[in-house]
Amino acid sequence: MSAFSLADIPVIETDRAILRPHRLDDFDAYAQMWADPVVTRFIATPRTREESWQRFLRHAGSWSLIGYGFWAVEEKATGRFVGEGGFHDLKRDLVPSIEGTPEAGWGFVADMHGKGLASEVVGGFVKWADGRFARTVCIIDPGNSASLRVAEKNGYREIARTSYHGNPTILLERRG
Repeated sequence: MSAFSLADIPVIETDRAILRPHRLDDFDAYAQMWADPVVTRFIATPRTREESWQRFLRHAGSWSLIGYGFWAVEEKATGRFVGEGGFHDLKRDLVPSIEGTPEAGWGFVADMHGKGLASEVVGGFVKWADGRFARTVCIIDPGNSASLRVAEKNGYREIARTSYHGNPTILLERRG
């Protein structure tokens, strides 16, 4: 996979959203989203502004070094930053290893939960991945039934039950 300059990151449109590169003016909304315990309840603890900044910078680095990454999700109707999603390789200490395999992930502001936007957005970025990657994976907390449904709607199937940082985790894969 060839790397992208930030100007070359593709923009993907769905019915209700625009997936685009993160912009500096997204950061306040981004940090607020990742500080919300509703957003992070199945992913991690709420993040500090500093932790969010480090994660925010990681997105640009991912695209430029490995040729894929996360997109910012902008609501078409309002232009508001409402979440993010895409692929990363976090070199997770996970058995079985997923290192080197694009790992799908997504997160949305709390007021967008339950509206079908995650399924729509994930559908947009997995379509982009088709033909680029033979396989993508995602890991989901077994209690996160909403994200498990999103993954399944978009072709992900469970391949293993494992643990990550001592917590039960479901590993799913999608063949492109």
